[in-house]
Amino acid sequence: MEFRPCIDIHNGKVKQIVGGSLLDQSDFARENFVSDYDASFYAKLYKNRNIYGGHIILLNPAGSRYYAETKRQALAALEVYPKGLQVGGGINSSNALEFIEAGASHVIVTSYVFRDGKIDFSRLAQMEKEVGACRLVLDISCKKEENGYVVVTDRWQKKTEEKVSIELLDELSGYCDEFLIHAVDVEGKAEGVDKELIALLGAWGKKPITYAGGIHDLKDLQIIKEVGKGRIHATIGSALDLFGGNMKFDEVISYIGQDK
Repeated sequence: MEFRPCIDIHNGKVKQIVGGSLLDQSDFARENFVSDYDASFYAKLYKNRNIYGGHIILLNPAGSRYYAETKRQALAALEVYPKGLQVGGGINSSNALEFIEAGASHVIVTSYVFRDGKIDFSRLAQMEKEVGACRLVLDISCKKEENGYVVVTDRWQKKTEEKVSIELLDELSGYCDEFLIHAVDVEGKAEGVDKELIALLGAWGKKPITYAGGIHDLKDLQIIKEVGKGRIHATIGSALDLFGGNMKFDEVISYIGQDK
């Protein structure tokens, strides 16, 4: 189990937002926290603590009036911590290599490899060809439904027909190095993790998986460790003191460090 930190950027600011509240219209999101520091501040902090594999997420689409500043923040963070951070948000075959060349260890892809509600394997193969599976993270953000978890895309606004399952992870694992799983229903609320989803992910365990959503105390990390069979990494947003929460960064590092 590892701690994978985050730098979420929206409207040119490092923020924590409520999952599922993000809208393209008017660049709106319900905010939990807006930082006084820029993305490079957090990148330097993670570098100094030797924490690898954190993710930078650009939460504005390319057509947004804020996209240029959001992207500038992301590139500044990569310059501070080259090969130490992953980048996601609007990644496609046209811009993926730019972020890799700017210093990203991996690019994180969701929406681009889904079309008409299904996996687009031609785009997935294109992404693999562009940057290599060893530099590709697939973000399988999902929402709970009656019959399981459905993958959601486009900043969590669109449901697909794809269900999160062992079969899906097997099918996609040959195209990527890692998975990032956002539990959208609990993301940004700091009210507890999704045990059912964690159990599903922990039962697989063939490649690194980072879980995001609902973590609000050390007990949640213990749940992830136990229910996920020690196979699942964790990222913490709104609950972390770096982003206005009650979980102390140093305590999280110390706690998870015991499991390494």
